[in-house]
Parts: sequence; C-alpha cells; structure tokens
Amino acid sequence: MTPKYIDVHVLQTLPYNNVNRDDLGSPKTLVYGGTPRTRVSSQAWKRPVRLMVEDQLGEPAARTRRVPGHVSERLQKRGWPKELADAAGRQILRSAGEKETGLKGEKDGSSAALFYLPISALDDLADLAAEHRDAIAAEAGKKKPDAVLPKDRLNELITERNASITLFGRMLAEIPGAGVDGNVQFAHAFTTHGTDPEIDFFTAVDDLNKADQHGSGHMNSAEFSAGVFYRYACLDIAGLTRGLAGDKVSGPSADDLEYAARLTGSFLAAFLSALPSGKQNSTAANSLPDLVYLAVRSDRPISLAPAFESPVRAEAEGWAVPSFRRLADHSTKIRRLWGTGGIVFDGYAGVEEKPLTGLGTATDSYPELISSAVRAAFPEVRA
Repeated sequence: MTPKYIDVHVLQTLPYNNVNRDDLGSPKTLVYGGTPRTRVSSQAWKRPVRLMVEDQLGEPAARTRRVPGHVSERLQKRGWPKELADAAGRQILRSAGEKETGLKGEKDGSSAALFYLPISALDDLADLAAEHRDAIAAEAGKKKPDAVLPKDRLNELITERNASITLFGRMLAEIPGAGVDGNVQFAHAFTTHGTDPEIDFFTAVDDLNKADQHGSGHMNSAEFSAGVFYRYACLDIAGLTRGLAGDKVSGPSADDLEYAARLTGSFLAAFLSALPSGKQNSTAANSLPDLVYLAVRSDRPISLAPAFESPVRAEAEGWAVPSFRRLADHSTKIRRLWGTGGIVFDGYAGVEEKPLTGLGTATDSYPELISSAVRAAFPEVRA
C-alpha cells in the first residue's frame, strides 16, 4: 500500500477561554446535531501552526501587501537615499507586470494584492534592485517610469516557496506560477458537547483616585467558554512529495523525501502544540491534547467529526472521558463499514490509561506516535 494521506484527530480540553472571537467579541459558535457548540475557526488555529513550523525549520515567511516598502527599508539600510529606495520598491510591482497582472500599487506604496513569500525572498529582491541601481535611478524621477528589472528573475523570486507555503498553499492569481496548491486540509474545531458561553463582568480600579473617590475607573463584560474540542486535519503526503519533486521525470529524490518527512513531522508536532492567542493573557488556556489519533492511509482522508453529531453528555468524570469513548466507538464502526485495507498505520496516545479500541496501536507519548506515523508515511527515509 502506498501512503497518501495522514489523518490527524485530536481531542483537547480548553478551560475557560476565548481563543477565537467573532466581530462582537463572543466565542465563535456553530450548531451541529441541533446543539449549539463553541467553535475555533481553522484560520485561527492554522496561523500559529504555520508560524511554529516556520520556526522549527528556520524558514520564516510573510503574508504582506508591503513588499515594496520592505525592499525599500532593506536598501535604505545599505545606504540608499529614501527616494531612490522607494523607487526601487515601486519597481517590484512595475516590473512584475503591473499593467498586465493588476499588481497595482496603493498610495501608501503597498500592493493591492497580498503577497505570501519567504522572508529570504525580500532580501533577494533587494539584491536584484541593487544590481540595477543605475537603471532604477534613471527612471526614478519620471511620472510613469518604465519597468527596468528583469521580469523572469523577478517573478522567480516572488514565486519562491518554503515549508509553510508548500504545506498550506498560496493564492496569487496575478502572477503565473505563483499559485501553490495546499497539501493540508484544516477543519474548524468544535466542542464535542453543547456549550453556553458565560459572561464575565469586570471592573478596573483607578489607582490614583483621591481618598474620597469611590467606584471603578472602568467596567465592562466579556464572554468566554470551555469544553472538549474535536480537531481534525489531513496532510496530503503524496501531493507534498509531488510538489517537492517538481518537474523531475524520475520523481522525488532522496533529498526530496527526506525533506518531506521532516516537514511532515514538524507539521504534526506543531498541530499538537500550537494554540490560538486570543485572550490568552487573561485566561492562560495553555492545555495540551488529551488524546491524539494518527492514521496513515492509502485510500482517502476520513474525518471522525460525525462521532459528535450527537452531543456527548457530561458524566461524573466530565466530558473528556466520554469523548474518548465516543471517538473510539465511532472509529470502530467506520473500520467495520469501510474496512481497514486503506490503513497503512494507525495509533494513538493520550492521558486515558484504559485501552481504547478502534484507534490502532497504543503508544506512550506524542513524539513516539509522530515518529511512528512519519516512518510509515515515508518508508524510504531512514530515521
């Protein structure tokens, strides 16, 4: 069986929190199985995962409309006059095909389109501008300067990719070849049970009140929630290796496979570890997953979210333990209905000491579980 996907299933308890709020400041919600749940959007959890992967692998990236400004800042640090450096930054958009692609610059020097590129590409763009300083200077004073940077080389730099771009993809329709299909499907997390957000009324004391002054200096209210969340993501490891191999007729090289394995391990570790930052200074909801189930599959991704379409009911031990059993029971039923022929490897680890059926091999720790899944996904790569 050829490994194609890794399904990541996580049950995680978040205590009193509001890590992802809506436009009114309330915890995000959804109705599932006719029951209101607390929800954390995929975007809110994906960003800290992405940043953690970049940090682990030392490959930072930036999503920004200020590419011209950042190039200008780099050139100014090299001693360029601000006016000339700004002109070089504007040349990035002009030479990339401003008229043909719609990469128009705004009045503040930013681009209308949002770029997503490695931080190292900003340095390379500054280097490219430095190579053509004289040509940039010759056009700098003109109302409509001509494009002077080599378009092919410029687009090559703008379309560079790194770890997180390879994982999560990139949408930039204005430049041919800039779009990158993502290899991660990332679900919105939701509580396995019904929730009712709670309102916290608070006041702030004015420390410099006079002796005869009483009352608060400020009062307000905020909403919070708590619960056991089901989190799911799928990594397309076949697509990942194809993307890294590029146009190679022979397919992915040994180095490609080794990098894909490192990238996979980093993503799995980050998915388990990262947390959204919303209201964390006032709640410190810094929990770890209670249960993690990984499945390397050769057929197709399978979410176990339907396990919680009927909300879990709290028992004497709370919501977590019944959620463990519900996930295991549903997985057992899916294995019976769908079969296990597509499972290359599956296993679980968690705080529950009692064995759970339907989740593959029990392991002692999350690092051990991740290592086992990566080895199964990339059997050609030696540990």
